[in-house]
Amino acid sequence: MPSHVTFVRLLKYVPEQGKTKSNMFMFLNISVKRWSLIFLILLACSTFSIAQDAPAVKLPAGLENAKSDLGEQLFKENCTQCHSVSEVVVGPALGGITKERSVPWLIKWVHNSQKLIQSGDKDAKAVYEKFDHTDMPAFPQFTPDDIKNILAYVETTHATLANAPKVATNSSGDENGATATSKGNSNSTLILTLIIIVLVLVLLMLVIFLSVIKKYLADKESKLNEAEKDLLHQKFEISKVLKSKGFITIVILIFVCIGVRSCWVGLLSIGVEQNYAPKQPIPFSHKQHVGQYKIECVYCHTGAKRGKQANIPSVNICMNCHSSIKSGSRFGTAAIALVRTAWEKKEPIKWVRVHNLPDLAYFNHSQHTVVGGIECERCHGPIGTMEVIKQYSPLTMGWCINCHRETLVNGKGNAYYDKLYALHNGETLTVQEMGGLECSKCHY
Repeated sequence: MPSHVTFVRLLKYVPEQGKTKSNMFMFLNISVKRWSLIFLILLACSTFSIAQDAPAVKLPAGLENAKSDLGEQLFKENCTQCHSVSEVVVGPALGGITKERSVPWLIKWVHNSQKLIQSGDKDAKAVYEKFDHTDMPAFPQFTPDDIKNILAYVETTHATLANAPKVATNSSGDENGATATSKGNSNSTLILTLIIIVLVLVLLMLVIFLSVIKKYLADKESKLNEAEKDLLHQKFEISKVLKSKGFITIVILIFVCIGVRSCWVGLLSIGVEQNYAPKQPIPFSHKQHVGQYKIECVYCHTGAKRGKQANIPSVNICMNCHSSIKSGSRFGTAAIALVRTAWEKKEPIKWVRVHNLPDLAYFNHSQHTVVGGIECERCHGPIGTMEVIKQYSPLTMGWCINCHRETLVNGKGNAYYDKLYALHNGETLTVQEMGGLECSKCHY
């Protein structure tokens, strides 16, 4: 008996055995159950390995009630330009700092390091001399609790890094072991690979099934009518398809749609400067400062959360770091020398503005970053990956309106918005629902 006939019979009802389900269906049913069980076990194992809770970190004396989550924001906004938890930047690595200095001493140092040095404190003088008499900015605006929160974040991060699995490296510093991130990625890759394998097997079974059916019908050709025979023996001819009226009509419609869309997009793009990336008077890498050194946007653009404009950084902000750092890894000493020259001559650096809104449009940065809770990357794109900054978003009226329709207002606890929340029964409130689509909101 031919093998394909046997296969076809397996797919058909078998009355002599009194079964209503074929052997093949039973086999597939059992196989699906087994593969589903294996897939669920793999998924559970990978989830368990990725989502294990991090061990609790015991904070040193004096920081028991400090909140590391609040300290994280303060640290990123004010400290990352000069300090890191695990490595020396401009100042020392801060991991384990509470084992070297007491918390009260650290509070005095952060408030005003120069005052502590001038008081004759031996430890303060030693740090000042060790780091080439580099002046640390004073932070009198920080409360003792703020500084404790920062120290809690530093020590928590330091302990987490210390407990992380070690990565083997060779003499040149290349990684030979898998990091925790790569392990998580490998688990995801395994699951994706299994899904692809299953899909390929399903496709293969369909091809085999169609092939067997075609052979089966060929064996029964004598019992088929003329229409069924034509269907069985039909051949695919590309020339007939290309010459058919249906194919020509579809091609014409596609070209017409593409042309209309191109014209429409061209009209909409008039006056839009998306991807505008002007040459700056001094080369500056956001990829290095934001991506590599993790300097927060608001450290340089001080008005982003405080005023209408984000502010282009002044020379003195650059000199907070470059009074000590005089050579860069990308542009050497030439670019930093231009910054220092501007500082010495007391002249501003003439940076070229990248994001320009028309004068007829009103925009307030603090409204969006504080009340709207909008992150910088949402409008400005992945800044940390940009060597040269560019206008990432179109900044068109339609783009802004869509954002107003979707964005929730972070106004709870703000008396200005209390009545609006009361009208909405204390539920969520979008910009659109508080009049964010009215013309006068953005146009004077």
